[in-house]
This record gives sequence, C-alpha cells and structure tokens, in this order.
Amino acid sequence: MTDTQTVAAECLGVKVPMTRFLHEKRIERIKAARYEGQEIEGSLHVVTPDDTVLEIGAGIGLVGAVIAHNAKPKAIHSFEANPELIDAINELYALNDLQDRISVTNQVLISAQERPETLQFHIRTSYLGSSLLNPGNRPSNVVDVPTASFSAVCDQIQPTVLVMDIEGGELDLLRHADLSCFRAIVLEFHPEAYDVEGMRECKSILTDAGFERVSDKSTRTVWTCVRPAS
Repeated sequence: MTDTQTVAAECLGVKVPMTRFLHEKRIERIKAARYEGQEIEGSLHVVTPDDTVLEIGAGIGLVGAVIAHNAKPKAIHSFEANPELIDAINELYALNDLQDRISVTNQVLISAQERPETLQFHIRTSYLGSSLLNPGNRPSNVVDVPTASFSAVCDQIQPTVLVMDIEGGELDLLRHADLSCFRAIVLEFHPEAYDVEGMRECKSILTDAGFERVSDKSTRTVWTCVRPAS
C-alpha cells in the first residue's frame, strides 16, 4: 500500500482500495454489505477457523477478504480467471494485511479428465460480465488463461469449504468434480448461462453428493449448503 492509495469503501472490517473496477453505485453497495451479500453471509455462516477454503472466482477479492478477516480460516486459496483483476485483488489483500491467510492464482480450474493447457476467457467492459462463456457471441477481448486440475488442487490444499461464483462455469465443473472433501459449499448459480434446467442440474448434483441447503442462508440463485454430520 502506498501513502497516496485511496480507500474507496469498507465492508465488514475490510478496506477496499479505489481501482478502475469501482464506480459510485458499486461503492455504495460495498459499504452497505450488499455487494455479493448473499455469498458473504452464507460463507460467514459456515466457515470456521478450522477450515481451508477454496474460492473459485475471486472477483475484486472482497468476498475472500471478508471471509479471511472475519471467519479467520486456516487459509483461503482463491482462483480468478480474469488476468486484469489480479493486481487489484492483491492490492486489496495487502491493504488489509491478509497475505498470510489468502492468496490468488490466475488459473481456471478444470474438473474434467481431459484438460487443455489454456482456455479462452472473454473480457468485457464490466468484469462482472466477463466469463469463459460467450452466449450470443457478444463483443469481448479474448485472452488465453492457464488451467489447473481441480482434483490436483484439492489434493494439494485439502480444502473443506468451497466458495464459487464463476459466471456460469459452475455447471461443467460440478458435472465432473469430486466433492467428497468439502463439508460446506457456497455457490452462485447463473441460469442465464444454462437456463433453469442447468440450474436444476447443479442443485441435483449437490443434493446427490449429500449436501443439504441451509434455507435461511440461501435463495433461488445462491445456495449455502452443508453436509450433515454423521
């Protein structure tokens, strides 16, 4: 952090530096804890100091930072596909002295057996609209992003909680993922990317894997779910 760095907002104890990814409306949502509020609320409900968190889709880094600051898990390993966000994410972590607990990697996690070395990622004017998917062939700046094996990452870091918001990529990941290491999952669905049937398939995969929806921490498009203690 430099002496001239501007703090644009604060959310649940986490300071957010001013970057080109923020505008007045987004700043107000962050201050009111409404920016990704359902994901944050669900994550803080399930994450404990005994957990290791795998976050897929870090965005500007706020969700992971709020979890790190408030729930204080052992570690958070974040993955973000958009290379343009990485510096801003690390800036946020550094501003809040969280580097010992959370880190971000610019990779796409693939759960399928056949994994390409890179995948095309579509960067749009708003990072919230940037995605691996390109429905309707909308104009975008296409970049190649390195991939990593979901199962290999899980074997390496031994996560217990999964937090995922990847703008529609969750359906393909869930179809091939071994979720047995997780005791809780917080996940945003994107039916605009794969229709209602795709969202139903995501939810069926979770319930078939033994997870139960926490009703008061879930909505139609954001689920907090836990594996009941045996």
